[in-house]
Amino acid sequence: MEQLTMIGQLLLGLGLLVFIHELGHYLAARAFGIKVEKFYIFFDFGGLKLFSKKIGDTEYGIGWFPLGGYVKIAGMIDESMDKDQMDKEPEPWEFRTKPAWQRLIVMMAGIVMNVLLGIVIFAFWLMQFKGGYMEPSKIEEGIYAYEIGRDIGLQTGDQILSIDDEPVQRADDLLSLKVFFGEKMSVLRNGKEVEIQIPENFFQRFNACKTCFIGFHNHPFYIDSIIPEGGAKEAGIKPGDDIISFNDQPIRVYGDLKEILRNAAGKEAEITYVRDNDTIQAMVPVSEDGKLGVFIGENVEHQPTKYNLAEALYFGTKDGWEAIYFNAVGIGKIFTGQVSASESVQSPIGIAKIYGSKWDWARFWKLTGLISFILAFMNFLPIPALDGGHVVFILIEMIQGKPVSEAVMEKAQMVGMVILLTLMVFAFGNDIYKGWFK
Repeated sequence: MEQLTMIGQLLLGLGLLVFIHELGHYLAARAFGIKVEKFYIFFDFGGLKLFSKKIGDTEYGIGWFPLGGYVKIAGMIDESMDKDQMDKEPEPWEFRTKPAWQRLIVMMAGIVMNVLLGIVIFAFWLMQFKGGYMEPSKIEEGIYAYEIGRDIGLQTGDQILSIDDEPVQRADDLLSLKVFFGEKMSVLRNGKEVEIQIPENFFQRFNACKTCFIGFHNHPFYIDSIIPEGGAKEAGIKPGDDIISFNDQPIRVYGDLKEILRNAAGKEAEITYVRDNDTIQAMVPVSEDGKLGVFIGENVEHQPTKYNLAEALYFGTKDGWEAIYFNAVGIGKIFTGQVSASESVQSPIGIAKIYGSKWDWARFWKLTGLISFILAFMNFLPIPALDGGHVVFILIEMIQGKPVSEAVMEKAQMVGMVILLTLMVFAFGNDIYKGWFK
């Protein structure tokens, strides 16, 4: 059942993204009077399809291979490699007879649609699931600096003002790709502004321990309730008890407890707590995931700023463009060897695992919005067989005043398909290897 849930989310997410992308090409082509012969969600390799219906000049359908989709535009050299059509005399309703600027719009339309969809999904997610955001300046106690945060020079109590000279507007931005691929941060410490340099390998360190950087846990806490099966129950801890030390390490704020528990995961440790002025010591088992078996109440009130529609669209657009930019940065780091391709490239198998085995609409929409931006970026790459490859050929034509020869475009299309097939085989093989052998 869990596998079916993952597959279901993957198919729904990819189906939506492919439909919107191909709809962009379709609407732009029809707007310029270009005939569209096929509109398919997923591929119908070998002529196999789950559904098809011809309406007017266009056959609409759903293919059996769920890794994309396509519109077959008349008079265009695409993945169908329909040479017979290209050997005939050009017709006025064909792609190749239209002005270069119209063909450029047709090729860019799918990318634009994915960007717009990503913005809408992000804005919807911010308003529906996130609700609001904290402004760092209003978190008076500042951050709690965990291990790798301290290693780069941060201290508990710091207020992070800017990243690469851009002011931080939301607390969530402090755990974003902007930080992990950034160069410097400016923090307010004891009334003075201090500059922190972000090391080049920071992303790898964070990726190895996502809870080891910073958190907003620099405040007191209390034991709200006890989980019946947890270690706290075995140690006799009750709601209202005040934990003051763990393995002789003092516990002052919630961040202290979280960090010490993470380091004690899977072990038995000595805990000291106070109840009605009595100090009690006991041995307590910590779970493998660093849990004590309690629900924590936090003695702090942070009033978030609620997203209105304008703010949601603004931040949705901002988050989307940052996702595109930092994906480009990430690809650059793969080519320079700073980031492992095997850890970064995902096939649909890996994406399905990210969606998760439980249907969580908040997780589904955020991931689908992110993939929409990534899909736009990947399609913009100047690789033959992708939209970006076609865009390059059209721009060359506009510059030199004549189209690139059909022979060159056909060969380039074949090279592009080989590149994409190789990448697909690598991604699938990598995910299968990690699932079976790691």
